[in-house]
Amino acid sequence: MAMKFEKTGEGKYMLDVCGYVCPHPQIYCKKSLEKMAEGDVLEMVFDNPSSAETIVQMLDQAGHELKEKKKEGGKIIFVIEKG
Repeated sequence: MAMKFEKTGEGKYMLDVCGYVCPHPQIYCKKSLEKMAEGDVLEMVFDNPSSAETIVQMLDQAGHELKEKKKEGGKIIFVIEKG
């Protein structure tokens, strides 16, 4: 169980925080977005459903856009554009 943040392409990043519970997914999401440029896209993968609501609230407050939200098995995937 290790947080994984990596660049997957030009302006594209992936953050995997599966296995973590609140507030860690939100904190890692915020820190990852801080390292990115405006307009970059972050694909965030996590498996703690209770984190989803706090992450969405944080994105709204910070001016980032949740472009896509999907579930694959027990994992939740958010596609976030940095605002």
